[in-house]
Amino acid sequence: MSDNQNLLAEQRRALILDEVRRRGGVRVNKLTRKLNVSDMTIRRDLDTLARRGMLAKVHGGAVPVGEPSAHEPGFEAKSALELSAKEDIARAAAEMAAPGSAIALAGGTTAYALAQRLLDVPDLTVVTNSVRVAEVFYTAQRAAAGGGSGPDTGPSAGPGPGDATVVLTGGVRTPSDTLVGPVADAAIRSLHFDVLFLGVHGISAEAGLSTPNLAEAETNRHFVRSARRVVVVADHTKWGTVGLSSFATLDEVDVLVTDSGLPAEARAELAELPPELVVAGERPAES
Repeated sequence: MSDNQNLLAEQRRALILDEVRRRGGVRVNKLTRKLNVSDMTIRRDLDTLARRGMLAKVHGGAVPVGEPSAHEPGFEAKSALELSAKEDIARAAAEMAAPGSAIALAGGTTAYALAQRLLDVPDLTVVTNSVRVAEVFYTAQRAAAGGGSGPDTGPSAGPGPGDATVVLTGGVRTPSDTLVGPVADAAIRSLHFDVLFLGVHGISAEAGLSTPNLAEAETNRHFVRSARRVVVVADHTKWGTVGLSSFATLDEVDVLVTDSGLPAEARAELAELPPELVVAGERPAES
């Protein structure tokens, strides 16, 4: 290969890398059209960049390299991140839970914030594999049971905060305080939910929804299959992050609730994908 051809190849790879970083991932077919080269050329470029550790290949394309894909932060480490974004997301997502419905609430810190918003929705049946989420409801129920004798208390006062029926699956506890594995999977397989609210470790057009924990990926697959409607709750930092194991494609997601920090490039890409995009905490544009 001549020096000029080497230069052209490196320029092309630099453009590919820029696309991956800006968009949180790219597909091979989009790169072939953008750069006007063959699929084989793009795949060789991706192989080269992957060997250099500059991106990670996934089925049909590539995603950025971040922290190790098998790294799973603990609940406490994640709970201090993007607090206002999680509150905005929780507020918007809670409006999608109808009184009297059966919902599933998977683990994670955004789901934890959502659980606190769901305390005021009456007659819910909540199935969760999150110890932290279950504790939100249990704490509210204990507080209500020990309440005072004011005008709004007593047998005729109706449902109070945290009156939901809560089912906590069994299973093996992960660093994020979720219960996973065969026991959790068996419990979820036998149930049917009106809505699944699902927090994720990572989300991208190419890898879909992903997690660093293999057992959690399998449990999440069962959650998705058992729900009539799938609502993903994920702040903008999750876009472009890819965990070790993918468990659902974006075709399987009905709604993505995120926050106003989602970059324009990601919004443009999501506009071409199936999920309805809800950007919480963002004022609608004035007409």
